Amino acid sequence: MLIQVGELAKRAGITVRTLHHYEQTGLLLPSARSAAGYRLYNLADVQRLHMIQALAKAGLELAEIKDFLEQDTLSMPELLDAQIALLDKHMRSINTLRDQLVFLRTELAAGEEPDLESWLQTLELMNMYDRWFSKEELQQLPFVSQSERLSSLWAALVMEAQTLMSQKVDEADPRAIDLAIRWMERLEQDTAGKAEFLNRLNAMHSVEPQMRELTGITAQMTDYITRAFAESKLTIWQHYLTPEELAFTRTHYFDRLMEWPPLVAKLHQASRDRLDPASEDGQALAENWLELFQSYAGEDPVTQQKFHFAMQQEPHMLKGTWMTPDVLQWLQQAIGIMVQCRQAKIP
Repeated sequence: MLIQVGELAKRAGITVRTLHHYEQTGLLLPSARSAAGYRLYNLADVQRLHMIQALAKAGLELAEIKDFLEQDTLSMPELLDAQIALLDKHMRSINTLRDQLVFLRTELAAGEEPDLESWLQTLELMNMYDRWFSKEELQQLPFVSQSERLSSLWAALVMEAQTLMSQKVDEADPRAIDLAIRWMERLEQDTAGKAEFLNRLNAMHSVEPQMRELTGITAQMTDYITRAFAESKLTIWQHYLTPEELAFTRTHYFDRLMEWPPLVAKLHQASRDRLDPASEDGQALAENWLELFQSYAGEDPVTQQKFHFAMQQEPHMLKGTWMTPDVLQWLQQAIGIMVQCRQAKIP
């Protein structure tokens, strides 16, 4: 039995673009193609996707997952055992939460408290956050400490996104771009500008069904917002790049997009720990950044300089990057050292 790419994406709760990226990186290749050219996947492919998703939810990056699968050190039964153990832990937490909610509902039902439902939902989210963030971290997160006010703001953003998507409004439409900019600004504020919090929040949405049900934010909606936000930057880049350069960027911008948040989180950690930019670890981060940058900017130094100039001239280019001044300064030092070392090796 073979399944088409769209059906597999739908059943797996991911986007078709994600499966295309897995194919481009050699992580998951379709077994065949239909007469019309559609990608087709068999049972072995679906099992491999299961392993990819499980390892990703365990915190591994795509490059690490690929290496892990190539080594073939974990069997499917072992992976399933690990997943079952993790789910058992989550189920115990969920059952405890359910008991609390049933008790509260029984006690308060007779009081006709008008905000009961919203209060219960907030309580559920708070318990969910406890499984992903420490108490100290929760105190730093605005979307937790100001949950009632921010819940209404996010509900309005989600409803606006649902409306645009139902009307099939293109991501390049000014209405979609405007929404995406407000969405990303709100998200960066609500994660306190910390990339590591963003990573965990993304993981919550992928593994916590209640999160998707309570927020209404689906994988398709996230993809829509991401593409619309990218259009806001492509619109600016078109004033700095040639048509050929812009076409290359538009084609490859999403190839490795999901690798940026984990890298930015590592850059935050390096800056916070005052890691020496010239150290081996510091230079590895600089190399990683350059590799991702070149994936959509290309390797032509002249073209790359245009991107740097646009970044300097356009404040919007830093929005949605979670790059603080301190992190940016550390990265610039690391890249400067990397460039000097490369030039020194040129005879």
